[in-house]
Amino acid sequence: MAESDPLMVVRSETRLGPVPLVPEIRLYQASDPITLWQRMEAANGRTDLDPPFWSSAWAGGQALARYLLDNPETVEGRRVIDIASGSGLVAIAAATAGAATVTAYDVDPFAAAAIAANAAANRVTVHAVCADILDRDDLPSVGTDVLLVADAFYERDLAGKVMQFLERGRRRGSHVLLGDFGRAFLPVDRLRPLATYEVAGLRAVEGTDVKRTTVWAPASNGGRRRAAGPVPMI
Repeated sequence: MAESDPLMVVRSETRLGPVPLVPEIRLYQASDPITLWQRMEAANGRTDLDPPFWSSAWAGGQALARYLLDNPETVEGRRVIDIASGSGLVAIAAATAGAATVTAYDVDPFAAAAIAANAAANRVTVHAVCADILDRDDLPSVGTDVLLVADAFYERDLAGKVMQFLERGRRRGSHVLLGDFGRAFLPVDRLRPLATYEVAGLRAVEGTDVKRTTVWAPASNGGRRRAAGPVPMI
């Protein structure tokens, strides 16, 4: 489990299998992410490794991935960026739905490896980049059609930076979609719901088996085409 070989860790410490709400997509997933985290830190003699968020299909990501597959016109033929991508589930859904290009960003090198492995397993092209881009004023660049993010509102500072990044993109013409069940720092007063899903199989990461999870758009969205209208609860 050497830190110098993240791809080996992804492939050897997880199992490839379908995502509950999005069975069309398979991911390398850990049955017990906490135990995996502890083993990774022990193997590397460190206690400061990022949690293996990449090893789970989180509720917001599942809901947003489901929405994209059910509403492919949202991303079809468009240039897409997925931030805080984790496993790459949302990015892979965008590619599967016909996006012209998909770039997935995450700060964790293990996540970048997982995105690459998961994209290959699903036979789609996703450009995985390990970088912290939230404070970069040059991104998202003009010409980015769609910005995607899921499950990134669990810390105040991170949530604020994510919203600033999304707003910068919206002002530059990007359409914005978010997936979240309503974490503490999700600014629901600035968002409108598009669809709600019952996401199951989350006890290992959320402490409860089912989370009612919503796909959101900013109350005033950008982009050259709007996403599909409100969708009933699934």
